[in-house]
This record gives sequence, structure tokens and C-alpha cells, in this order.
Amino acid sequence: MALVAGIDSSTQSCKVVICDADTGATVRSGSAPHPGGTEVDPAAWWAALADAAAAAGGLDDVAAVSVGAQQHGMVCLDAAGNIVRDALLWNDTRSSGAAVALVDELGGAAEWAARIGVVPVAAITATKLRWLADNEPKNADATAAVCLPHDWLTWRLSGSSDIADLRTDRSDASGTGYFAAEDSTYQPDLLELAMRGRSPIVPPVVGPSEAAGRTTTGVILGPGAGDNAAAALGLGVGPGDCVVSLGTSGVVSAVGDAAPHDAEGLVAGFADATGRQLPLVCTLNGAPVLAAVAKMLGVDFDEFDRLALSAPPGAEGLTLVPYFDGERSPNLPDAAGALHGVTTRNLLPSNVARAAVEGLLASIQFCVEKISRQGVDAGRVILVGGGARSEAVRRIAPAILGVPVHVPPPAEYVALGAARQAAWTVTGDDEPPTWSLGATSSFTADATPEVVERYRFAQALTLGQR
Repeated sequence: MALVAGIDSSTQSCKVVICDADTGATVRSGSAPHPGGTEVDPAAWWAALADAAAAAGGLDDVAAVSVGAQQHGMVCLDAAGNIVRDALLWNDTRSSGAAVALVDELGGAAEWAARIGVVPVAAITATKLRWLADNEPKNADATAAVCLPHDWLTWRLSGSSDIADLRTDRSDASGTGYFAAEDSTYQPDLLELAMRGRSPIVPPVVGPSEAAGRTTTGVILGPGAGDNAAAALGLGVGPGDCVVSLGTSGVVSAVGDAAPHDAEGLVAGFADATGRQLPLVCTLNGAPVLAAVAKMLGVDFDEFDRLALSAPPGAEGLTLVPYFDGERSPNLPDAAGALHGVTTRNLLPSNVARAAVEGLLASIQFCVEKISRQGVDAGRVILVGGGARSEAVRRIAPAILGVPVHVPPPAEYVALGAARQAAWTVTGDDEPPTWSLGATSSFTADATPEVVERYRFAQALTLGQR
């Protein structure tokens, strides 16, 4: 039985899975924590990878290994391959001002959308490089190469100290702010714009099933991927599939062939790990909305689900806009949540619970529609993340989203996607190997467009458009 390894180096931890290359069955696994904060010495990722790999029984018997990792961020290396400064992670917001400046300097959001399909926000690498250039010019001068977490870990696994040996893939490169996923090209002038004229090298992009090198023990290195693309590969999604992840935030992505150019900046023009496009929209509010309402009602999650499912569709006119911590899709950082349509007849725990679920899902439907307007339609939704454990969410989702909803079993899909990519790198086939996800639950329901319409009205009130 040939084995392959997949690595998920996320913000919180490193996870390693060893899988059967033919079936995808997990043979063994291990994990190790990462330090907290938004600024981290990459050496901590390397140490965690070593610990997680050891806990998984080592990598000596695998044919190939591939790394999926947190997207964006900034890893700066000098000419000798040394770390210039601690890496800034995707969730470090000190580059917010730099994002605004870069948007203006190129002529506005529409110009960025037209050029690369991504409008700069604080998360992406280009804005962090501008922050570096303006606030730490000596470190910017010392930066001979800039790469991403998965690039750096793949490079370390190769044993090289030569920055010319860095490699990346389309999915991660598409989140930098100086790469166009539509034609898979770097945009050197945008990198120079971010770095105020400096031109560090960036990793060459290897193909979806192309080896990025070998480890010091001869194991094939897959190209790796950003976490969302790796998860999509792990889930086995293809054109027409939309992945909805309900975690701390909401992430909606869909596989297609059309590259988005969203002048609003809500739909990010990312690439997937197979050669296609992966337009993506993030919300600020996800499963914690349900937790907050359950806490307010004084019930546990099981009772919350029971209450929500006992109320009729539309919650007898109650509509919740779930902008509890502001929102980013639409971009309303100072917004607050709102409960609309309250009467003496409908203000019941069951209706409030139902409105929370419908409001959260309607905010996701807003994202799905934004992606659809970019030419990528969702024929089915695959629901993952902590919010997918809610029975109410699973049963109400198809009514709000208007398509069947499939819930795969909980698994480490980023690591599994990296492992599947590793197996693909071994075979070199046109398509990745077919792996079974196991028992997947499917849910259908009559669509309730009137509930979505009422939500859109309430959303417009929040936006000040009514």
C-alpha cells in the first residue's frame, strides 16, 4: 500500500495525515499547536510540523508529501535564505491603511479588480509589504525574496537554503495581490508598487500535479496550496459545487472556469488547486451568531435547534441581520446586528432562534449570489465547519440557499486535500485520484425566497439604502 502525507499548517496548529494513496483512507495522523498572535517566527511552524509528523509516525515511508497552509501573510527572506523578521499573518490588521493607499494609487477598486481580480485588503501580502516598506525600510531593503507559509515550509522540507529553489502554486499566489489567477501571471509592477520600487524575487508557480522538488530523504514534494483550495481538493469539489464553511466567520467559495473581476471587492479572484478558478467571499460573522443567540435565550445548542425547527419559515415576520461584530461582505466594519419586524405576537424564543438561523444563512446566500454574478453558479452546496453540526442549519439551509445541501463527515479536509494532491503528484494523471469522503448527509427543502427577500429589505435598512 503506497502512502502519501498531507500537511495543514493553519493559524492555530499543524496537522499531518498519512493516507492510502489509492483510497484516501487515513492510516495515521498527528498534530501540534502553533503560538498565538498575528506575528510569528516561521521557525515555530517548522517545529510544529516536526512534532506533528513525529506524532503521525514520521514521513519516512511516504511516497510524497504536500503542504496546505494559511493563506496570505508575509514571509521575508534575505539573500542567504534567512528570515528577515517575524512573519505577519493574514489576520494582522496593521496594514489596513496600506490597503487603502494601494487601492487609491492604482486608480480605485475597479482597476485592481480588472487587473488581478482581487482588491487589496489588510489580509493580503501586498498590503503587508507596503506596511513593511513604510515602517521598516531597512527590513524591506534586506528582503531578497518574499513567500507564503506553505511556500516556506515546502522549501524547508526540501533542505535547500537557496531562495531560487522556492516554489508555490496558483491558489496561494492568487492571494498575494500581485498575481492574476485568470492567466496565471505575476504582475511585477504591482509588487514594486507595494514595495515602493523594490523587486524581491517571488516563487515560480508549479502546476497542479507538478513536483516542487524532493525532501532530503527523496520524498516527492507536491506543489502545495492555500487552505481554501486544499480544503476544496479534499472535499472533491468540481465545477458547479459551492463550499460553505461556517466557522468563526463564513467562507463561501465555488469552483468554476470564469475568473471574477468584482469591482466591489467582495468576490476575491482566487485560483483552486486543479487549474480552475475559486472565487471566494468571506463574512465576518459565522457560527458565533448562533452561539450568541442561544446564550441570550438561555439554552444549549440542542434546545436551540429544537426551537428554531419548531418555528415556521420566516419566523412569523422576525428578521435578524447578523452583523454582530461589524461585517466585511458587505464592508461595514462599524455595523451592528439588528432584529426587524418585532411584534407582541411574534417575539417568541422559537422565532428568535429561527430568525438567527435564517439571518445567518441569508448572509451566506448574499455571498453565493455575488459569486454567481461573476459567472460561477452553484448547483449544490457542500456545508462544513462548526456551524454544520447544527441540525437547524442543515435543514433550513436548502430553503434559504435554494439548492440541495450536502454535509460530509467531519474531517481535516485541508490536510486531506494536501494528501490527495501529493498522491496526484505521484501519478501525474490528468485529474487527481478519486477518494471517497464517506457517508455524506443530503438535505433538500422547498425554497423560501420570501424569507430571503425580507432579509434583503432588512439588510438594506442596515446599509442605509431604505
